Amino acid sequence: MGAYEALAASYDRLTNDVDYEATVTFYEKILDLEGFHPRTAVDLACGTGSVALLLAKKGLQVIGVDLSEEMLTVASQKAQKMDSPPMFIRQPLQTLHLPRGVDMAVCALDSLDYLTNPEDCALAIRRVYKALNPGGIFLFDVNTPEKLRAMDGQIFLDEDDDVYCVWRGEFDEKTNICSYGMDLFQRRGRLWERSFEEHREYAYSQRQLTEYLKNAGFTRIRVYADRRLEAPGEGEQRIYFSARKGKIG
Repeated sequence: MGAYEALAASYDRLTNDVDYEATVTFYEKILDLEGFHPRTAVDLACGTGSVALLLAKKGLQVIGVDLSEEMLTVASQKAQKMDSPPMFIRQPLQTLHLPRGVDMAVCALDSLDYLTNPEDCALAIRRVYKALNPGGIFLFDVNTPEKLRAMDGQIFLDEDDDVYCVWRGEFDEKTNICSYGMDLFQRRGRLWERSFEEHREYAYSQRQLTEYLKNAGFTRIRVYADRRLEAPGEGEQRIYFSARKGKIG
């Protein structure tokens, strides 16, 4: 089963410890630093729409993009009661084509790492550049290679009363990819339904991603520690990037 097909229905419950508000607050800190105030945004690989909804609640016109129909269904359901909900569309990032240009693009929770072919990642970044309005900003985060390598051989467990999920990490030095098989048990009345998904992430280096951004045309490229306005330190588990379209100032 493909990534997030079975997981979509339980994703928010299994990730209730993810602080989406802190992520959006960090975006705002970067925007303040850049002196930039976007009115429109796209949330790339938006999943169940948690970031997209937070951005929309702050008054931005938001488009959410994801490849998983199941995740987008959950996102649309969550947005039903909003006065100005995001528009959700299903697209791969490598062929991103928005109905209109946007001032800001965000891609949260190491979603770019899921593009396990470096050529696809470079192409996706070029498509993001094209989708941005002049002067627009691209904000995203990735897992560091150190974090993904450390997942090799590790076993993780998430559960609540109705969902049980166990997954095992494996890092392949030849392919530079971390794979983790996920066994998911979801309660269906008095029975439990089992499904299996495989998730794969490529260990992109800071240098590699910076090169992709430059080749796409981005300027003012900055790299930050995990939700801190400082350079990444040794052993950093997650890093953030900001990049602007065109010459600024």
